[in-house]
Amino acid sequence: MILRDFRLYVIIDKNAVKNRDLVYIAGEAIAGGADVIQLRDKESAAGEIVEAGRAIRKAVGKDKAVFIVNDRPDIALAVGADGVHLGQDDMPVMAARSILGKDKIIGLSTHSLEQAAEAQNSGADYIGVGPIFSTPTKPGYEAVGLGLIKKVKNISRVPFVVIGGIDESNIDDVIAAGGSRVAVVRAVCGAEDIREAAKRLKDKLAKI
Repeated sequence: MILRDFRLYVIIDKNAVKNRDLVYIAGEAIAGGADVIQLRDKESAAGEIVEAGRAIRKAVGKDKAVFIVNDRPDIALAVGADGVHLGQDDMPVMAARSILGKDKIIGLSTHSLEQAAEAQNSGADYIGVGPIFSTPTKPGYEAVGLGLIKKVKNISRVPFVVIGGIDESNIDDVIAAGGSRVAVVRAVCGAEDIREAAKRLKDKLAKI
């Protein structure tokens, strides 16, 4: 699958959704303009993640948004996701490619200019850059700051999405620094009105 020109990437993190229904969150986020939905669940048993992934896959459909599973190429394959997103400590991109095949999307998180450069040579279809700001969803990582966005943009040959503590209060700074694609967790999934929160962020990104 070819990754579309996406802007708003919403990560549904099981630990950040306040016991809300995952399918409901996905539907509301897409209605608000999310281009990509990622399921992130680092604690549940594989069977539970597969069950949730299949439900979200059905809700997302094949034409509403791209559906990505975090960390697990095997689960991405099992639920019919469009691809997988890997961290620096997960299996190598080429190993994931051998599981998923050439038509699936593979993203890779990066936390420095060096990692971003290496990621492009690894065969990743897109890269994540961050965390730009401090965020409780990445407690083990220091904020890399806005300056990294421009540096990555200068070398980027694949789409990159910036992530980490981004919300409506600072997205303008991210855009000014050169970020045109943004990934969020709490800014949408934790909002009282998920659809409206996604819409406000997407409206800002759509003006770029």
